Amino acid sequence: IMIEKTEPEHVDAPAEFSFPPTFSVSEIKNKQRRHLMFMKLKQEKRKQKVAIKKKKKKERDALGDKAPPKEVPKTIENQRVYDETTVNPEDEEVAFDEGTDEFSAYFNRLTNPKVLITTSDRPRGRTVRFCNQLATVIPDAHVYYRRGLALKKVIPQCIARGFTYLMVINEDRKVPNGMVLCHLPDGPTAHFKVSSVRLRKEMKRRGKDPTEHSPEVILNNFTTRLGHSMGRLFAALFPHDPQFVGRQVATFHNQRDFIFFRFHRYIFKNEKRVGIQELGPRFTLKLRSLQKGTFDSKFGEYEWVLKRHENDVCRRRFNL
Repeated sequence: IMIEKTEPEHVDAPAEFSFPPTFSVSEIKNKQRRHLMFMKLKQEKRKQKVAIKKKKKKERDALGDKAPPKEVPKTIENQRVYDETTVNPEDEEVAFDEGTDEFSAYFNRLTNPKVLITTSDRPRGRTVRFCNQLATVIPDAHVYYRRGLALKKVIPQCIARGFTYLMVINEDRKVPNGMVLCHLPDGPTAHFKVSSVRLRKEMKRRGKDPTEHSPEVILNNFTTRLGHSMGRLFAALFPHDPQFVGRQVATFHNQRDFIFFRFHRYIFKNEKRVGIQELGPRFTLKLRSLQKGTFDSKFGEYEWVLKRHENDVCRRRFNL
């Protein structure tokens, strides 16, 4: 009997399994398989994105000068809803209002800033250190212990001693969380929420302590009428003429109604290269209210108050 040897038929490997278009990774019940599949999909999307980017770059290099301009990515800032109160630099009405407002004496060089910094009752060590470091940033700033006095009693004493600002740092659970900035003698008074406070010792690669030179002041992205008022409020904290020898600059940067404060020093590496070195402290402010006149919690007239959930309808609408 002849037995023929037959080779087993070659079976093709099954094609890669693909999910239907309506399938979601969250439908996989096994946690490990779900995580693995999610990472694979994420990696594939990343590869596709890199491939498209390389392809576009090759096309741009091939076209040369005839290449179309690069697409500007969409962000919340450049998609911002237009505000009717956006200030035009050539607006005569705005110029007249700024020439007669509470800060006009400072900008006409009739007064020099003098700041009193104090705290809430019985401040803790971190808040005290924050106040002391603010006093090294703002020239002619003096830190005083409050001693349980009400602000209505402190303000007349400040005016009698020639102070132009009263700054009160509030705290909660030993952490600075609020700031009241009152311009003297006629106001206005701004109340801010303070967050993301980092003192000098908590910062990496910080420079040496600042000198007594008056810093430059940079006010960035304050475009509306309310934003202009805030910019003038911050500008009047510092002397008129900065001392460029000190190479120090204080920056108030507004982004999405959050005001970021940074304090830097210029580092000239050579004739063409310039770097910056952060000195600290750094913190973030969020405007809560703007009140006419000096601080008055009972009978004060408010120009603007932050309403909760006001921007929940449209995240692209900002006030500053």
